[in-house]
Amino acid sequence: MKGILLLNGTPYEEKIDCSDSVVYCCDGAYEWAKDKVRIDKNIGDFDSLGYIPVPAPEKIYPSEKDFTDGEIALYKMIADGIDQITIYGGGGGREDHFLGNLNLLYAAHARGVSAKMITENSVIFASSGRIPLGDFCGCTFSLLPFGNFVRIMESEGCKYAYPQRISAGECRGISNIVISRSAFVRTNRRDVALIIINRGKV
Repeated sequence: MKGILLLNGTPYEEKIDCSDSVVYCCDGAYEWAKDKVRIDKNIGDFDSLGYIPVPAPEKIYPSEKDFTDGEIALYKMIADGIDQITIYGGGGGREDHFLGNLNLLYAAHARGVSAKMITENSVIFASSGRIPLGDFCGCTFSLLPFGNFVRIMESEGCKYAYPQRISAGECRGISNIVISRSAFVRTNRRDVALIIINRGKV
């Protein structure tokens, strides 16, 4: 089942196709999304929004809590059986929230759920094992370890070869280019890579 998660970062300006997805909206994202996309469920404490949105939330969370609104929404989506999640509005805004939103991708991946974040400039997702890249032929992409390191077992269809290992604190995975429709990178299946696809020019 597909789901869309709307967050209160930089508003997503392009069209959002929700025809085959359930749409969850977090707090202040309602302000930029309410006239743009159908919203099925509103989630959060609504301290950023300042009023109760429509449709009315099933629960209003306290503003002082252990989890962000986005984290609560992600776990609720997974509990509701959604296994493909696309996040909009997760970039920009406060840098700490953006870094937290990247960790939502890791949290989803760790639970066997496919999740990606689409911003004005990028498509970002966490993955491991064989990672197909052919759909992004001609695009610049970066691969970073999501953890202490990532071991590159094999790659094909990329302009630059990878070292066998990229550790935290290293930038050797920045700015490669997909040059083939059959391109892929294969990591050790226990290692998680953060993949950032540049949606603009190479």
